[in-house]
Amino acid sequence: MVLPGLEVWRWILFACIHWLCVCQETPRPVYMVAVPAVIQAGSEAKLCASLLQPNETLVMTISLIADGQNKTLLHESSDQEFHRCFQFQVSPALSDEVQNFKVEVRGVTFLSTEERRVMIKPYGPMTFIQTDKPIYNPGQTGNVRASTPSYNIVELEDVNHNRIGQWVNTTSRGNILQLSHPLNSEAPVGSYTIVVWIGEEKIYHNFKVEKYVLPKFEIQMNLTDKISVVQEEYEVKVCAEYTYGQPVPGKAGVKLCRPLVDNAVIPITIDERNPQGVPDYTPPCHEESLEMDNTGCASYAFNMAIFTKNAGEKLLRDVFSFRAEVQEEGTGITLSEEKNVELSYVIGEFTFVDTPQIYEHGSIIEGKINAVGFNNTPISDMLVYLFEEKGWSSYLRLQNLTTDSRGIARFSVNTTSMPRENINLVVSMIPCRFERLYTPCQGQHVLSLIQPAAPDSKPSSSLAIQKMEEPLACGQAVSITIRYAIVGETVPKGSVDVLYLVSRTRNNLQTHGASQIAPYFLVGDVTLKLAVVPELAPVVQLLVYSMLPSETVIAHSMNFPTEKCFRNKVLVAFSPSNAVPGEENTLHLSAQPGSLCGLSAVDQSVGIMEPGKRLDADKIFDLLPVKETTYIPYELEDPVACLRVRPRRSIMPYPYGPSEETNDPYAVFQTLGLKLATNLDIRVPSCLSYQGNQYYRSYGEMPGSAGPRLEMAVAGGLAAPPPPPIQTVRTFFPETWIWDLVEVGESGSADVPLTVPDTITTWETEVFCLAPSGFGLAPLVELTVFQPFFLELTLPYSVIRGEHFELKATVFNYLSKCIMVSVTPALSSDYTLTPARDVQDSSCLCANGRKTFSWTMAPSVLGVLNVSVSAAAVQSHTACCNGVVNVPERGRVDTVTRSLLVKAEGTEKSHTYNWLLCPTGEALTEEVEVQLPQNVVDGSARISLSVLGDILGRALNNLDGLLQMPYGCGEQNMALLSPNIYILEYLRNTKQLTPAILDKATKFLTSGYQRQLNYKNADGAYSTFGQGLGNTWLTAFVLRSFGKAQSFIYVDPATMEQSKTWLEGQQGKHGCFRTLGKLLNNRMKGGVTDEVTLTAYITASMLELNMSVSDPVVDHSLSCLKNSTSDVSNTYATALLAYTFTLAGDMETRARLLQHLDTISFQEGGLLHWSQSSSETSPSLEVEISSYVLLASLSASSRSTSDLGYASRIVRWLVRQQNAYGGFSSTQDTVVALQALALYSTRVFSRGGGSTVTVRSPSGERCLFHVNQNNKLLYQERALQDTEGKYSVEVKGSACASVQVVLNYNVPTPTRSTTLSIQVTPEVDCNIKSLRPRVTLKLQSRYHGKELTTNMIIVDLKMLSGFSPDPDSLGRLRGSSQVDRVDIKDDHVLMYLTELTSLFPFHITLDIIQELPVQNLKPAVVKIYDYYQPSDQAETEYVFPCK
Repeated sequence: MVLPGLEVWRWILFACIHWLCVCQETPRPVYMVAVPAVIQAGSEAKLCASLLQPNETLVMTISLIADGQNKTLLHESSDQEFHRCFQFQVSPALSDEVQNFKVEVRGVTFLSTEERRVMIKPYGPMTFIQTDKPIYNPGQTGNVRASTPSYNIVELEDVNHNRIGQWVNTTSRGNILQLSHPLNSEAPVGSYTIVVWIGEEKIYHNFKVEKYVLPKFEIQMNLTDKISVVQEEYEVKVCAEYTYGQPVPGKAGVKLCRPLVDNAVIPITIDERNPQGVPDYTPPCHEESLEMDNTGCASYAFNMAIFTKNAGEKLLRDVFSFRAEVQEEGTGITLSEEKNVELSYVIGEFTFVDTPQIYEHGSIIEGKINAVGFNNTPISDMLVYLFEEKGWSSYLRLQNLTTDSRGIARFSVNTTSMPRENINLVVSMIPCRFERLYTPCQGQHVLSLIQPAAPDSKPSSSLAIQKMEEPLACGQAVSITIRYAIVGETVPKGSVDVLYLVSRTRNNLQTHGASQIAPYFLVGDVTLKLAVVPELAPVVQLLVYSMLPSETVIAHSMNFPTEKCFRNKVLVAFSPSNAVPGEENTLHLSAQPGSLCGLSAVDQSVGIMEPGKRLDADKIFDLLPVKETTYIPYELEDPVACLRVRPRRSIMPYPYGPSEETNDPYAVFQTLGLKLATNLDIRVPSCLSYQGNQYYRSYGEMPGSAGPRLEMAVAGGLAAPPPPPIQTVRTFFPETWIWDLVEVGESGSADVPLTVPDTITTWETEVFCLAPSGFGLAPLVELTVFQPFFLELTLPYSVIRGEHFELKATVFNYLSKCIMVSVTPALSSDYTLTPARDVQDSSCLCANGRKTFSWTMAPSVLGVLNVSVSAAAVQSHTACCNGVVNVPERGRVDTVTRSLLVKAEGTEKSHTYNWLLCPTGEALTEEVEVQLPQNVVDGSARISLSVLGDILGRALNNLDGLLQMPYGCGEQNMALLSPNIYILEYLRNTKQLTPAILDKATKFLTSGYQRQLNYKNADGAYSTFGQGLGNTWLTAFVLRSFGKAQSFIYVDPATMEQSKTWLEGQQGKHGCFRTLGKLLNNRMKGGVTDEVTLTAYITASMLELNMSVSDPVVDHSLSCLKNSTSDVSNTYATALLAYTFTLAGDMETRARLLQHLDTISFQEGGLLHWSQSSSETSPSLEVEISSYVLLASLSASSRSTSDLGYASRIVRWLVRQQNAYGGFSSTQDTVVALQALALYSTRVFSRGGGSTVTVRSPSGERCLFHVNQNNKLLYQERALQDTEGKYSVEVKGSACASVQVVLNYNVPTPTRSTTLSIQVTPEVDCNIKSLRPRVTLKLQSRYHGKELTTNMIIVDLKMLSGFSPDPDSLGRLRGSSQVDRVDIKDDHVLMYLTELTSLFPFHITLDIIQELPVQNLKPAVVKIYDYYQPSDQAETEYVFPCK
């Protein structure tokens, strides 16, 4: 949208004066019309016209001509002089249109016509995009706003240019579109792009994703931008301040270096100083360590001789690199900042002051020269030299001068003996002839000669707008001075009009006239008053001009920056203006009535990390398609004939032009984007005709050349240069606090009630408003949230029962007065606290002080414990630090609660007992005997019971954790994504899908989709760890899942098409697909080749995506599979083929395969399942095979009651294999089983019925649950008391019930090995007394099985209590080729290995560091297991070897 109150078309800052005299012997009518060269289509524009010296009644007609159509803009008749502006309406246009602007002035005896080309230009809507933060952590939610009246599509691209989000036809509110998008926890770091499509135009906005921790404080460096070469010292000041405004105690390191020249060629010279032939080319550096003072600052003065000595020999750059590093006292947290400082060779400056700009020949010129040093201080007693510049590099010394105590040197020059020409004065500190481009200190001043206006001489009249130092204040009237010199003019009417034009909204112009008596020689000032309104921002472009009686036009222009203001005044204030954590606050908002405002408040720490990214007025004004115009588009150049000149005609602006402005009035208007239609000859011609030859202007002038040079040419002219481009209790710790849209209504104000977050920081607001009358942006408002004192707790993440540690509570006092603080831990039966010796529960705490209270904590129960400690400022009659105790009015108490996980010793084990009971009249009963092993860890056993009315309810309750296993590779991530799809399809098909479930599931789907893109190769294939060759099986899995996910979330069609193309390219000539990448579960192998199993899976995936069986790729692959159906020795392949041919509609092949499968099934107690072989069982593979048979049974187009009965026997067996979270053994079996169960649930779904579930415990306790259609998805759970004995389950009614009993317990870590083994050797020097002991863990893993290699292996290393992995060691491990991936989850380090071989042991080394001391340390467990066969595992322990 075009933001109201902002100007679309602007002029550019350009200041120049030039005049060309073409005088007439007798007065004639003169006119001049100014109009913008580029006019906004559909706007109300303005033209300004002047008429002088009319000798009769003249009619001025102005029109626009396009496509033969003549539109009259002005028809004005007058016999008097006038200067007026006229408004006209511009027609709309869809594209740029070049039209002719025609001016005709007609009388009885006078006729003149001029035509100029102008452009009618449409400007599209302006859109800005805002995110709540410029940087996000993976896993955070990005908030986006776009200010646009209409849009087609909004897209979000990740760092790899994958489209991870798209919004189409989303409803905006009041032209503000507000969206959000969750980033997954493994979002790749880098730059992300938001793309807003408006028609065919795209608007971009970028933000970063990085892993970061918000800084607690900010470094401020007080440095100058330049260092002079003559400086002896360079003083720096470094300060550090917390985000809540208090100084940071600690140390500061400052370092200044002068780097070497890039790509320097270093000569090798053997001499006395360099006997080896290699000189010392070390860049000079100096660093110091300083203590911060009580204001949080430190200062230091560097000796500059260190950096300037032998600088030429050392090939040093003319820049310094400064680095400041601040380390916080107590925590050791360190932040740093860097800045480059330029080395300047400017040692001072000369300026001419009180010196005239024009002179009469024969007069004495008096003036002053001001000399100041590099630091702007006067230079006294300095010898300076005054020269007259006679030409390029030619100077005549006039005088030697000496400055006084104020740095002023006075001079006078007698012009009697000097030539009648302009004088160019130059002052220098060098007495001899010099090359001025390289003079270190000089000044220059031009004096113009006064002479009568005549055709053969250049006039001396001029206009000069005087500069203003500060930007113009918005909303005020300012006075602008125009200095004029009218020389050699005969003014019959006694006055000359000075006119000015000012840029206004939508290309409007405003005119103003001032009359001054003008004798032969007059110098003076004229002042104009200008009201600075928001429409003029950000730059007022002023042009002044005058048409003199000699028909000379003098002109000057200048830009005046303004405050960047808006018509819609937006103000924001918090009440109260400062706050303490958790209290209520109100945000007061005022704007123009009817405004819709976007509110944002973000932690200041975010801005410290990414400065300069706030939405501010500069960014809004940068959206203007054209802010300043430096040229008129080349297609609008008007043709001009060569000008015939006679001898002595003045056609050169100046003989010397290097330091002067170009003053051609035509150029002044042109560079401000204005076209002039006039009968005056004001344009410096590009071509001159002289004595039969044509001369063309050269545009390649050297600095200092005498104006435009003329070169001879045979015919024709030079092409115009290309135009420059157009410039266009504390628990709530958010990073974004406010992100909302608020309407102010007709009153123009609104109050927003808020609760202050618990973060102790400063919140920075961004508030903009849109209203029919204009756009507004509020100034930055900050709310500092400050706790007068606050508490921090130090405790480990987890401990093992029997361990104890020192609980530390540190109180910080940031008041300017002393307080008496009392610290009290909450009592609990879950742990005991013993105060440390000599530590009282209350203490004096003076200004900026801190004190630590400590207790020995010994947990007595297992599980998650909440530990709370309160600190209170209390009254006391005891003096603190010889002062009266202060009690703050607000924030007297600070309470912090932290959780502590207490684990049992040994290794955790789990057993689940599942039943799917569907009564049809009579009650159904099941019994189970629960037993604990003899070596169970005392007190570790826990048992629970859960009941649902739907077999998918348990999975629905654990969508983010169906398996208690890591999800660190491409296939495992799909186990998060795919089950969501099948469950959502089931709920949608059965009309049970609620908005809450849809929201929850789609968030997981979106996260899984984004995460999966991390594993996509550039060719569209997917690989296990996002690197290396693509994997055909995984690519088919992803393609299949993404295709189904499209009905719930956005999936980029281009991404899917790319993967499909890659997959089709892997098909061989016989129709089978090539195996690329490892088949993940090696126990799938059997009597058929991997290609057959793979081809069956890919073909089933394509058919699930509704590809036709007649599709050449599908038809070819089915032919391959048909040739393999005779070999049924591989049960897994047979089941998968049965499902594939069911989808293909080949009922004959399907029936044959299912008949064979039925003969080899395992049937027991009404349950039905399959195994890969009778001799070897694999729980994961059994589930997967049985699930494929279930899918084949249910996917046929026609089904009988017996088919459903057959399927129900498989379902009851599958349910018994479920884990406590609704998943199964591993990822592949979980995905296929839930797909099959979802299909079964859809087929048998019924809306009626209900049941009662009764569970009796061994002790006689009776638990009742009710299941009906209203609560069938409700997860009903209850903890049980009896961990051993017989439980009975009875279900009565007419609805199915899914019942699960889960038993968890710990046993001592087993030492037996299966096919895997692992050993851990801790190494540490116990003689070294360190506050943070470092332990090196050396791990050795082996595979002892009969296969050559294993499946994927996971090594799960638990930390000792109070320890954490060393970041450097962890980084080395991640960067090595030993492991494919390393993750950290809570206090575990998870390492992924593609495989282990049976021939060689595998070695890993990792360092861990003790962060918090824990006494009576227990062993930590290390576990290794096969990801796809978790029963293949081994465990061991390691201990801290030092006592």
